[in-house]
Amino acid sequence: MDIDEIGVLLSQRLLLRAVSEPSSTYLMRRGLGFGGGPVVWVTGVWPSLPPPLLTLRNSMERSPSRLFMGVCFLLSPSDGHAEVGTGAVKVTPAHSPVDFEMAQDLALPLVSVIGEDGAMTAASGDWIQGVRRFDAREKVVAALKEKGLYRGDCEHAMLLPVCSRSGDVIEHLLKRQWFVNCEEMAQKALQAVESGRLKITPTYHQKNWKNWLSNISDWCISRQLWWGHQIPAYLVTESEPPSPQGDIDESEGFWVAAHDESEARRKAARILGKSETEISVQRDEDVLDTWFSSALFPFAMLGWPEQTKDLEEFYPNSLLETGSDLLFFWVARMVMLGEQLTGQLPFREVFLHSMVRDAHGRKMSKSLGNVLDPLDVMTGISLENLREKLKEGNLDPRELKVAESGLVKDYPHGIPECGTDALRFALCSHRVQGDDINLDVASVLAVRHFCNKVWNGVKFTLSALGEGFTPLPMAELRPQDPLDRWLLDRLRQVTEECEKKLQDYEIHQATAAIHTFWLKNYCDVYVEAVKPLLKGPVGSDAKQVLYWGAEQTLRLLAPFTPYLSEELWQRLPPAASGRVPSVCVAEYPSPQCTAHWMYPEEAQHFDFVFSVIRTLRRMRSDYNLTKARPQVFICCSQEEDLIALQSFLSPLQTLSLLGALHLSGPSPEEPGDGPGWALGIVTDTCHIHMNLKGLVDPSSELPKLQAKLKKIEKQLKGKVKEYETEENSPEMKISRIRSVMKTLERMS
Repeated sequence: MDIDEIGVLLSQRLLLRAVSEPSSTYLMRRGLGFGGGPVVWVTGVWPSLPPPLLTLRNSMERSPSRLFMGVCFLLSPSDGHAEVGTGAVKVTPAHSPVDFEMAQDLALPLVSVIGEDGAMTAASGDWIQGVRRFDAREKVVAALKEKGLYRGDCEHAMLLPVCSRSGDVIEHLLKRQWFVNCEEMAQKALQAVESGRLKITPTYHQKNWKNWLSNISDWCISRQLWWGHQIPAYLVTESEPPSPQGDIDESEGFWVAAHDESEARRKAARILGKSETEISVQRDEDVLDTWFSSALFPFAMLGWPEQTKDLEEFYPNSLLETGSDLLFFWVARMVMLGEQLTGQLPFREVFLHSMVRDAHGRKMSKSLGNVLDPLDVMTGISLENLREKLKEGNLDPRELKVAESGLVKDYPHGIPECGTDALRFALCSHRVQGDDINLDVASVLAVRHFCNKVWNGVKFTLSALGEGFTPLPMAELRPQDPLDRWLLDRLRQVTEECEKKLQDYEIHQATAAIHTFWLKNYCDVYVEAVKPLLKGPVGSDAKQVLYWGAEQTLRLLAPFTPYLSEELWQRLPPAASGRVPSVCVAEYPSPQCTAHWMYPEEAQHFDFVFSVIRTLRRMRSDYNLTKARPQVFICCSQEEDLIALQSFLSPLQTLSLLGALHLSGPSPEEPGDGPGWALGIVTDTCHIHMNLKGLVDPSSELPKLQAKLKKIEKQLKGKVKEYETEENSPEMKISRIRSVMKTLERMS
């Protein structure tokens, strides 16, 4: 990792001379006719002979500098900045990625002055060869001071690469590597998307796909690590194998690829025309890049290169789902190697989800200490244990203090146990196409409460079904009661929506549809409405509807809450024809299976009825009618509204907690216009009159109502004035508002 470090900015004078061979004593010389030479500012001392290259910008003429061979090279002025220090900087291509790129552009030599053991190499000069890197730097500074070439130092902020495991300062070294030429494979991958053979969702990621693969470079697939797949390459020599220390010297040998050492010997013997005993082989100690190994996964796990039955049956796959940040690292590599090695794409479609961030929208990072462990969310964890886990990391003390304060603010009481299913459902409830996911534990906790509601709802259903209940086949369930039909029609709509949204990868809309159906339709409306009916003779159809509503919902939930769905589904009584052993392998609900539950008339009627129920509930709340069941008149001037209310009369009374309920059509005088009656307006054509006599205290309610009336009258007058000032004043709207104002005047 890179950490902020206060380094030392050194100022030293390098002496230049135009000679054909490098000098090994340039530090000991003084005054070679160049006026003392340029002053170079560096952020670290580089003990090297031949010295590091030098980039010099002529601050006076702003023109390319001359090229000197020997003590140093003066390179392109575009690589130095006159406004920073003296405008002259050192260049060490063998020990800096940035300088290496510069050297590649200018065909400069690559001189390694630090070995793998951290000591100076022979290229540094005899006087410091074998000296440890930090000691060598001190010797160089001492030599510069001794010869009067040291101009001083000052503090300078810089980034210092430090190993996250050992804490050692990292030195960049040149290493021999294995590369893969990706140009041809990249073109095939580009054509796969352009031709439509490979689909990427969301489609805007196709632009990144094209940008990356159109400018691809050779892929370095070797890594100097102890873990990973060791590269199956063997260096063949006709003498004793070279020393394993450092890079393998391949000047006297060649490489062969083989499964093992014996195969490597056989291959080499055939190439050289010699016996295997005359040949030495040594396997490269490097391992494959993780992404190279991962790119082989789709077919290697199925037995490739052998043509196994699994490979034939399961390759290629249909869909890959992964994070959008892995589009190039993993997805592109799988596509390239899949086509190159098997002749087929590893999958036909790629679905990329968004990045999961913390509740504040920050990327989860170990360096910020804001990583949310899924196990902690599932099982719960105390604040103290969260702090302990934070201290086990490698955060800087200052960063640790900031991270701890963030924990106290976000989780003052720790993280409550939410469960596996709740976390899974919560993640699926976020929009995953395009937007980053800001994961808040509060949202996961809300899903846990939803899971409790599912548990309790199914528990009630089981108790309502009773012993010996046998569900009818779905195709035979055709109830006559309007409320039964309404719920089955809603279940049909949810099934259709889930299928469509899952096909479009709008997973959050599928979870929202299931959530709304179970809470708002099944539990809050249907279960509450049928409770009084279950023990009567009309409850048989209601039980069938209860059963299939719960059974189909558990199937819809199974991909999102597998543990909860399995547990509850197993408790439901099976159909007479039997069923599959697990909800995980049960057929997912499809619109074809629920198409016969289409009841548009009941659905339309209940939408209006429920608007009446909402108005009645609001009136009960306004007048604090917690237990009382008031007398109500509902007056409708539209015949269709009356038909809807009459067909749902029983659930209307039950869900609104009403006493006597009377329905009336259009009449000159609406009932309940006298004192003690409250008015509720559902629509322009439907009014509710609620008898509050003996239920509320007029002396406490009247002042509140009068204040409310004045506020509404003021708003209506303002609206009329606003409409009258318009160029094309809407006469119909003005007339309607005046009618409402007259009604309010009559009430007051």
